[in-house]
Amino acid sequence: METSIGKFSWTAAILSGIIAGAVFLILALALVPVILGGSPWELPRMIAAIVLGAGVLTPATFNIGIVLTAVGLHFVLSVVYAIIFALIFSRLQLGPALLAGLGAGLVLYVVNFYGFTVLYPWFATARNWVVILDHLVFGVVTAWSYVAIIRSHTHEEVGKTPSIRAKHA
Repeated sequence: METSIGKFSWTAAILSGIIAGAVFLILALALVPVILGGSPWELPRMIAAIVLGAGVLTPATFNIGIVLTAVGLHFVLSVVYAIIFALIFSRLQLGPALLAGLGAGLVLYVVNFYGFTVLYPWFATARNWVVILDHLVFGVVTAWSYVAIIRSHTHEEVGKTPSIRAKHA
């Protein structure tokens, strides 16, 4: 039977946030225009508006400064959320961690698109199933990558530990 992952790892949490954040961005930039027919730059502008103000919301076109601001803030938030999620995942096996990731992604969507709309009302316009899906994927990818990083690190450490035979040979 598979045991739980055990100890929390800052490195794994940070890396899983970066990985899940990248998947989130790629998915959002692809699905919004293809499925919803919107501009791929709408969500990055919404994210950038958190620090730059609502004036950057329109037009929903590419602007390097706005996109870099959005990407930077997005990855900071992705890492913060991944650290919080990893505190839960570090005690679970892979299957339950993936389910927890789904739940965490859904909670994150509700917090971002219902809770934070008090401060950033423009996020209310992005309440749709594509953004929900993107958050669910973020939670699952965070869980999967965290567990995978921990396991690969654990296997590396096991490989470095000399066996009893090698010590006595």
